[in-house]
Amino acid sequence: MTHEQLRVAIIGGGLAGAALANALVRISHVDVHVFESAPEFSERGAAVGLSKNAQLALAQILPSGTDMLEKAGAVPMNSSRVILGSGPEAGTIVLDLAADDPGMIVHRASLLRELIAPLPKESLHPNKKLTAINPNESGVEVAFQDGTVYHFDAVIGADGIFSTVREHVLRGVGADEQSSASPAGFWDCRNVVPFEKAKAALGEEYFDVDRQYDWVGDGAFILHDVLEDRTMVQCVISGVEKDASKDRDRRRPLTREALAASLSSWLGGPIADGMISLICDQPDLSGYSQWEHKSTPTYVRERVCLVGDAAHATTPWQGAGTGLAIEDAMVLGALFASISSANEISAAFKAYDLLRRPRCQQVIDSSRETGLILCGQVDLHADELRELLAPRWNFIFGLDMELHKREALEALRTAQQK
Repeated sequence: MTHEQLRVAIIGGGLAGAALANALVRISHVDVHVFESAPEFSERGAAVGLSKNAQLALAQILPSGTDMLEKAGAVPMNSSRVILGSGPEAGTIVLDLAADDPGMIVHRASLLRELIAPLPKESLHPNKKLTAINPNESGVEVAFQDGTVYHFDAVIGADGIFSTVREHVLRGVGADEQSSASPAGFWDCRNVVPFEKAKAALGEEYFDVDRQYDWVGDGAFILHDVLEDRTMVQCVISGVEKDASKDRDRRRPLTREALAASLSSWLGGPIADGMISLICDQPDLSGYSQWEHKSTPTYVRERVCLVGDAAHATTPWQGAGTGLAIEDAMVLGALFASISSANEISAAFKAYDLLRRPRCQQVIDSSRETGLILCGQVDLHADELRELLAPRWNFIFGLDMELHKREALEALRTAQQK
């Protein structure tokens, strides 16, 4: 089969954009370019969890994915252990999630560094803030704040929760307030501290085995896990947000007193006092409102589409956001490998939308509901929590990657016939 050379622009150089670029750069007839608005390719935030399904999707994109995660300092987790952190059963183990298919924890910046490393330097364009998307008969023109203009056969938005590309895709397709990013009802604050400091503050017994520890209690949630080759520990306190601001900055000022008030019924228990000390050990103590896309009518518009948080921003309660972005990249890689001309791009994007949107919406809704459980908005007894939590990850972990790609190609064939 003769293939046209397809020029593809990825707008956004975070984890979603970099994962997608790795999927597309391996296709000989695709010329991919990544545009990042910041002066350099970087990621804000502490760590991400890569569950088994995310690791399997990454292996479909990069055969050397395991080596890449090792270079990024990823730490395999024996399980995610859920424990009661407040109430009469404080300290009681509820269950071990993913004990049979353990995930990995990796620092966001380290993972991005390793995803960027294999990409051709001439394909990476920092300091490029998108200002306009102009489709025309031969493709899509993109313009940037520095005055440069490029022409591509397709444009893929990986530019985050407040995506400019998303605004273009949803313009005129019945999008409403539910389609815009909005508060999900939770806040969190994070810090990354040296391993020995965390062990001293929280207790040696929580560091004998590499696990993610999830503490469930009255109105709040605490998490800690190891990363960076077991040299650092991520510490997180989250809670139910009753006074969410619509400010896109999403930052909220925090103090030790405010954290103690949020965890008032936890104090003196097995975890709260030590975690407050670790969280407060940073110069700019802030919390962040968790936002999401509650619904999205489409991920595509002709030769423009969305991936990652630009398509389906979700809360972190099931650790699935990065995994969804990697799955997006895997599916689009399979679709682009199966088309031979620019005229087929719209059909490929329609197939992608048909396959990915229902799964991602299910994760968004399930994650929000899981957050309410983990923040203690239910009966705080181990038996009841075990029954509620145990089955919630089955649909996420159970995705067959090979079957998912075959379904994408079948959807492509159907779209091509219309």
